[in-house]
Amino acid sequence: MATAFAPPPGGSVMPKSHVGFDSITNQIERKLLKRGFQFNVICVGQTGLGKSTLINTIFASHLIDSKGRLSPQDPVRSTTEIQSASHVIEENGVRLRLNIVDTPGYGDQVNNDRCWDPIVKYIKDQHSAYLRKELTAQRERYIQDTRVHCCLFFIQPSGHALKPIDIVVLKKLSDVVNVVPVIAKSDSLTLEERLAFKERIREEFTFHNLRMYPYNSEEQDEEERAMNDSIKSLIPFAVVGSENNIVVGGRSVRGRQNRWGVINVEDENHCEFVSLRNFLTRTHLQDLIETTSQIHYETFRAKQLMALKENSAAGQGSRPISPSAEREFSRHSQRMTMGNAPNGV
Repeated sequence: MATAFAPPPGGSVMPKSHVGFDSITNQIERKLLKRGFQFNVICVGQTGLGKSTLINTIFASHLIDSKGRLSPQDPVRSTTEIQSASHVIEENGVRLRLNIVDTPGYGDQVNNDRCWDPIVKYIKDQHSAYLRKELTAQRERYIQDTRVHCCLFFIQPSGHALKPIDIVVLKKLSDVVNVVPVIAKSDSLTLEERLAFKERIREEFTFHNLRMYPYNSEEQDEEERAMNDSIKSLIPFAVVGSENNIVVGGRSVRGRQNRWGVINVEDENHCEFVSLRNFLTRTHLQDLIETTSQIHYETFRAKQLMALKENSAAGQGSRPISPSAEREFSRHSQRMTMGNAPNGV
């Protein structure tokens, strides 16, 4: 005789009265809200493309100082080293710890050989730091996550094609981080030029096998696939950033005033800033974090642990992570070996 909770063939059991476990989502939400969220963004591009200004525009806060000229008479300023700025911003009770990493403009020097190395090294160093904390015997309950979740790659609005150095840097970055390309200061192009430029860039992405975020996955449902297809049709986002408020039609908007009129940053007829902001904050923020952990970090972690294992087996002294991490990995390997050993050994 079947019990009340015996599952019917090919189906699930419905309890005869309310049990209460459907509140688990509320329990998870409360814990996550209490802990807060972490999101790390790195900005990469040549000098003078408005990287700092766009970040401030996206998050509607003055998070990092712009290095651009305040007036046409000012000398050009630029970021000379990798700089990180951390801020906690709150919206409707949700706290987000935002870490913005500003990088020097690449391609500015006479000799640009391997100018991308400091940026790639920084991203890998964050993976390495996280891995060291993971391998520690008495590790923290919640490991601070400094891994880079998103790389905003700024493309110069030339209207022609990507530069050879852009292609090399994109190839190096796409192997280690989620890359989201944007055409900076797109108001310097006409609408026809912008459409043609975007199409040429997408063709180059395909030709050079450059994987831009978001990625396709078998786990995605139809709604997620449709959303990602819509995003891919916009990439690279043609954007304009501005922290200035100007009055248009009797209301204050963020935009830029020039001799030909006003560029309203939040008008989708003027640029794709709103689409980029929604993509980064409203629809894909959590997926950027998960993809970093499940794809880029796991790839890095597997390579590092495999290298340690091979070096240990060969009796070499190479330590690709750190001495402490290697010792912890060795102890972990010994415990695994003893646990798998047959009885009596």
